[in-house]
Amino acid sequence: MKKLVFILILLAFFQLQGKAQDVQYSQFYAAPLYLNPAFAGSTELTRVGVNYRNQWPGLDHSFNAYSAYIDHYIMDYNSGVGLIVNGSRESLANISNMEVGLIYSYRLQLSDNQFLRFGGQLSYVTRDAAFEELVFGNQIDIDRGQIVGSTPILPGLDSRQRFFDVHFGMLWNSEKFWLGASGHHLTSPQIAFFDDEANNLATKYSVHGGVKWDLLSGKINDFFNNTQQHRQLALAFNYKQQDPFNQLDIGTQLFLEPLILGLWYRGLPTKNNLPNSESVIALVGFSLPDGLDIGYSFDFTTSKLGLRNSGGAHEISLRYSFFYGDPSQRNRKRSILPCFKF
Repeated sequence: MKKLVFILILLAFFQLQGKAQDVQYSQFYAAPLYLNPAFAGSTELTRVGVNYRNQWPGLDHSFNAYSAYIDHYIMDYNSGVGLIVNGSRESLANISNMEVGLIYSYRLQLSDNQFLRFGGQLSYVTRDAAFEELVFGNQIDIDRGQIVGSTPILPGLDSRQRFFDVHFGMLWNSEKFWLGASGHHLTSPQIAFFDDEANNLATKYSVHGGVKWDLLSGKINDFFNNTQQHRQLALAFNYKQQDPFNQLDIGTQLFLEPLILGLWYRGLPTKNNLPNSESVIALVGFSLPDGLDIGYSFDFTTSKLGLRNSGGAHEISLRYSFFYGDPSQRNRKRSILPCFKF
C-alpha cells in the first residue's frame, strides 16, 4: 500500500513538472539570446557570454541553471546569427535539461534612428531523469536508519525525452527606447516521462522594453589624462506569461562608467491565488572599455518561502564583445540597442 501511495505521489509530482516554468534569469538582458532570438547580432559586433544561476541554495535541493552563447552580426546582409546552449538541473527530481539552439535574425531600418529586428530559433532539447536515485518509503528501514532494496521499476517509464523546439521574437528600438516580444516553445513539445501521460510544455510569451537617459558626463582621472565618463540611467521591464503563471520584472540601472548598480522587483498580483511576489533583486557590475562586462546579482526572497529558508539566489554573468570582420568597417556608425547592461 505504501509503495502505491509513493508511486501516486511521484506521478503527481511529475505531472507538475510537466507544467514547470522556464528558467528565469534576474539579469535577463545579460542573457539576450535566451530572452529573445531577435537580440542575435543586436550589438553589431561579435559577442560571447555565459550566465549561471544558483536558486535557493539554502534548501536541501537547489536549482542550478546556465546559459552560454555566441552571436555575430553580418553587415552585408543586415543579419545576425547565433548559437546558444542552455542547461539546468533540479536536484530534488534529479531532472536535467539541455538545449542547443541555432538563431537567425534580420534587421530592418525604419528611419534614421529606428530599427526593427525579427529573430527565430530552432533547438534540439534533451531531458533526462535519474529515477534510479529516487527513494521510496518502503525502502527506508527506520529502526536501522538505512535504505534497503533497490528502486522499483515503474511501468511505462521513459527517463529520456528528445525533441525539437521553436522560438520566435521581434524587437524595435530607437535611440532611447526599445520594445520587444518573444514566444518560446511554439510547438508545445511533449515532455512527459510516462507513456500514458500527455504533458506538453506550455508556450511562454514575453514582452520587454525600456527607456534610457544619458546623464551629464563626468571625469575619470588616470595617470595620463582625463577622459569623459559615460553616465546613464535606464528603466526597464520584462513581463512573462507561461500557463498558468504570469510575472513582471521591473527596475532601474545606473551606469557610472565603469560601475553599474541595479535594483528591481519581481512579482505581480494575480487573481488566481497563485504565489507571485517573489523577490527584490540587487546588482553590481562593471562594463570595461575593452568590451568585457561582469555582473553579479542577488535575489532577496519576498515570498512566503522566506530569505532565511531559501538562501535567495545568486547569479553571475560574463560577456565579451569585439569587432570581427573587415577592418574598413570598424569605425562605421552602428545602431546599438539602448538596452540595460544586465
